Amino acid sequence: MPHTRALHPTRRGLLAAGGALGLGAALAACGDGKGEAGDSGKGTAAGRSGPWSFTDDRGTTVKLGKVPANIVAFTGVAAALYDYGIQVKGVFGPTRTKDGKADVQAGDMDVSKVTVLGNSWGQFSIEKYAALAPDVLISTMFDSTGTLWYVPDESKKKIAQLAPSVGVSVYDRQLTRPLQRVWELAGSLGADMKTAEVTAAKKRFEEASARLRAAARAKPGLKVLAGSAGEQLFYVSGTNLSIDLEYFKALGVDFVEPPESAKKQGGGWYESLSWENVDKYPADIIMMDDRTSALQPAGITKATWRRLPAVKAGQVIARSPEPILSYGKCVPLLNGLAVALEKAKKVR
Repeated sequence: MPHTRALHPTRRGLLAAGGALGLGAALAACGDGKGEAGDSGKGTAAGRSGPWSFTDDRGTTVKLGKVPANIVAFTGVAAALYDYGIQVKGVFGPTRTKDGKADVQAGDMDVSKVTVLGNSWGQFSIEKYAALAPDVLISTMFDSTGTLWYVPDESKKKIAQLAPSVGVSVYDRQLTRPLQRVWELAGSLGADMKTAEVTAAKKRFEEASARLRAAARAKPGLKVLAGSAGEQLFYVSGTNLSIDLEYFKALGVDFVEPPESAKKQGGGWYESLSWENVDKYPADIIMMDDRTSALQPAGITKATWRRLPAVKAGQVIARSPEPILSYGKCVPLLNGLAVALEKAKKVR
C-alpha cells in the first residue's frame, strides 16, 4: 500500500460517516477564538500582537488577527511542527497504535498531550474539534484538487465552518518542496528557524542527500523496488507522484517502474500484485512501507516473499511513504537508502 488509500478503492470513496453534531451547535461550541482577519503578507512570531497570514499550496491565503494558538493538524504535519517547536492542540490521523504507543507518523510528539480527533481513516470528531476552539486546521494534500488528507468528505463542510484551513501539497513533486513549505509555515507560526538545532538538521539533510547521490552513482547497476504489503495483495509503487521516490530518483536511484497501464487501479500511484506474482519485478533492494496500516516484513509468511533474492540476501529496508516533513526526520530516510546501496550486492 504505497499510500493509506491502498486500503480502499479510492482515497475518499469509503470514508466513514462524519460527526453527527449539528452545524449550529458546533459553531456555538467553537466560540470566537479565531479573531479577526488581518491583512499582513507575512507571519508574525507567536506571542506578539499583529495579524497573521499564510498562503498555502492551493493558493488560498488565510488571514487572522493574531498568530494561531489553537492549531489542529494531521498527525504527520503536527509531528513536523513539533520538531520546530510548535505544539498543536489537536491531531487527526494515525496517532496511537493498538497498544497505546505513539504511531510512527506521530514522530517525537507526546501523544498524551494532544486531543486525538480520529485515529484512523474516516474518523474525525467534530464535537472534540469544536471544543478546541480551533484557529486553523492544517493537513497535507495528495491530489491536485486541494483535498485535505484525512478530513472526511461527509463532514468536511461542517469542519470548514469552524476554522480556516492550510493545505501543504505532497502530490507530484520532490520532497524538498513540501519540506520548504512546512519550514516556512513553522516560521510564520512563531518557530525560531535560526536555532543551532534547526539549522543543523537542514545541513544534515543536505549532507544526506549528497551521500545518497554518491551511493547511487557508485552502484548504478542496482534496482530498487518500493513495495507495501497487505494480507491479500502486494503493492509496487511507481516513482511518479510520491515525494520521497521522486526525490530519490532525482538523486540517481534506479527504481522499478510499473507501466502506467498497470497502475490504473491504483490511481497512477501503484500496481497491485497477488502474492503468487510478487516476483514480477526483479529487484536488488526492496523498500517496504513502514506505516501501521501495512503488513511489516517480519510478519510476512508468504513463501513467494521469502524466495525473493533481495529478501534472501537481507536487502530489505523501511520506507516512509508519508514522511514527517521536518528536515531532521527526513535525514534517516536518505541515509538509510544510501547505506543500503553502499552495502548491497546485485542479486537479480
